[in-house]
Amino acid sequence: MFELLFEVFGESLLQVFFELLAEVGIHVTRGKVHHAESRSAWRLVLGYPLLGAIIGGLSLLLFPHSFAHSHAARVATFVLAPLAAAGSVVLLGILRAKRGQEPATIDRFVYGYLFALGFACVRFVWASAA
Repeated sequence: MFELLFEVFGESLLQVFFELLAEVGIHVTRGKVHHAESRSAWRLVLGYPLLGAIIGGLSLLLFPHSFAHSHAARVATFVLAPLAAAGSVVLLGILRAKRGQEPATIDRFVYGYLFALGFACVRFVWASAA
């Protein structure tokens, strides 16, 4: 049981790390795009999972093997890691708001979750269970 928790925690931590990096990147580049349609809800709903999948694919270059080795751990990671990652960017958005900074769109739970789900899908399908 401890091994299962460790595997899920490792893969979830990887996902949280990459999502926080993406959040910082999105926050830094805010205001660089001046097109109102670039922030439309439909574009964000389609764009964040795509961005998550791209970054998930890039994560495979650094970590080609899943930290979760058993099928149960991989399924648990697929379910729990996006929730943890989305929660982490929501907390970061709350911290930014307390400092007087405007949170990025990824700091909303639904957009953070969609990003994380795209990331998790790629890792679930293509990261080998070594």
